[in-house]
Amino acid sequence: MRRCALQALYQFDILDDVDAESVARSLAEGPHSDQARIGGQTLALDIWPQREVYDLLVKPCAPDWPTHRQPVIDRNILRLALHEIRSLETPGGKAINAAVELAKEFGTEKSPAFVNAVLDRIWKASEHAETTE
Repeated sequence: MRRCALQALYQFDILDDVDAESVARSLAEGPHSDQARIGGQTLALDIWPQREVYDLLVKPCAPDWPTHRQPVIDRNILRLALHEIRSLETPGGKAINAAVELAKEFGTEKSPAFVNAVLDRIWKASEHAETTE
């Protein structure tokens, strides 16, 4: 399901538009199950309207890499992981590990380290904020 969500987010980002029908056709061409395709597309449709919120969380953790300079795949992996942690209450370690695996599979050579570092900083900052409240 994560792969399908990432594919849909990538397509939304490249087109700068949410074309659910086009994404559904693209996902149908892949080897994914119906459940993964539908779940992934639904997840991407939930994430896309919140992308600016997630990008703002990333900004202080990657000051040399503003959103527009990040590889498209990396920024969407970050958005997916942050959504899982914040909205789906996926444990941070599990979401970060899944994001790093996606970065290894689909990103550049530097993507896994970048994704891990950014998500780790955000996760540690949120844990610190929770313990000081």
